[in-house]
Amino acid sequence: MRLTVLGASGGTGVHVVRQALDAGHRVTAVVRDPAALPVRHEALEVRVADVTDSRALRPLLTGREAVISALGARGNAGAGIASTATGAVVEAARDCGLRRFLAVSAAPVGPVPEGESLLIRIVILPLVSRVFRPQYDDLALMEDLIRRSDLDWTIVRPPRLLDRPLTREYRRAVGGNVPKAHSVSRADLAHAVLAMLDDPATVRQPVGVAR
Repeated sequence: MRLTVLGASGGTGVHVVRQALDAGHRVTAVVRDPAALPVRHEALEVRVADVTDSRALRPLLTGREAVISALGARGNAGAGIASTATGAVVEAARDCGLRRFLAVSAAPVGPVPEGESLLIRIVILPLVSRVFRPQYDDLALMEDLIRRSDLDWTIVRPPRLLDRPLTREYRRAVGGNVPKAHSVSRADLAHAVLAMLDDPATVRQPVGVAR
């Protein structure tokens, strides 16, 4: 496929780019600083663009089969980027005829799965949600914008992300979050996202991914 990856130089985005290239896809990586993306490949095009500007995104989505957003704030102060960029993506995709959109969100934005312990339900999740409220509010708004679009979307919800190697030993929960699973490697998350590209079961669905 011809893919556009937003947030390509971030912790998850780098894995998405590398694994997509390894799988034979052609990738347009959208970054703020090309030097921050440590990947070189003949099938890779690196572009600098304002991801919150639909006009800037339009030529980067035209002719592509899918766009993947790995955008996210690195702290509460940067919250807002995911929803703002998503609004621009939805508008640009509509204008250029792109249909497939996959966006990384976070498990706490979704419902607590059945079977979770009282400690997780009553203490851990409420605490995490309070500490990272601006980021999760931004992701919740992002999800709402995606759901209200007419794109063939998939919202991917991982729990805590770890910088560990690819294992391919993760679990998925289409329509919800993975129960009793509280972390996943960024490499495994990237693998899961790419595996959903042509999976009809994940279209217009949230999908939990965890180890």
